[in-house]
Amino acid sequence: MFSTTQRVAQHALRLQTAGRLALAAAAVAVLAACSALPQKPQPVARYDFGPVQALKAPSAPSANAEPLVLANVRAAGVPDASAAIYYRLAYADVRELRPYTQASWALPAMQLIQQRMRDALSGQRAVVLDDDGANQLLRKSGYPAMLRLEVVDFSQVFDSAQSSQGVLRMRATLSEITPKGERWLAQQVFNAQQPAASADAAGAAAALAAATDQVAQQLDTWLREQGR
Repeated sequence: MFSTTQRVAQHALRLQTAGRLALAAAAVAVLAACSALPQKPQPVARYDFGPVQALKAPSAPSANAEPLVLANVRAAGVPDASAAIYYRLAYADVRELRPYTQASWALPAMQLIQQRMRDALSGQRAVVLDDDGANQLLRKSGYPAMLRLEVVDFSQVFDSAQSSQGVLRMRATLSEITPKGERWLAQQVFNAQQPAASADAAGAAAALAAATDQVAQQLDTWLREQGR
């Protein structure tokens, strides 16, 4: 037989144990509720091509250099108005374009390319955009040149899980504006590949910017060879 004191002590012990179990259960419930809350979305990283000063400094434009009209850059192999940074897995399916989900360009890629090309080409001649005073230029000039650029590929290509490169493939068409319409002058396809320092969106952005600068320099040389 337990004494009254012993029974009281056992009852108090049971209450104390039950209280601890209740607290533990409550803590587990709180943790479960917290884990069920929606997670804060990760911010999307936005990239551009960096400062224009990174371009190779061209020589001063000639006083007699003819002005050049740069048409809006068009996309043939990538979505035209997309700001996504795309990559391809050459070791899996090189035909599939895959976008980075947590990174993008600050502007549509074709717009960034157009801005970069204008910056590079302006070192040798006056360059106006097709929608930026070009109409006035066409009325004042005899036969101004029109440059049309079409991007065939603009993506990070992975040869393996660790090795990739930024690839730009672009077709340039040079024509002359005459009273009877455009007169075709020349056409050239430009290719550039720049290794990516890292296998991620940051590496892709840097490599693609470098590939764009490389094509811009090639394009400038080609135009001077055409007398433009």
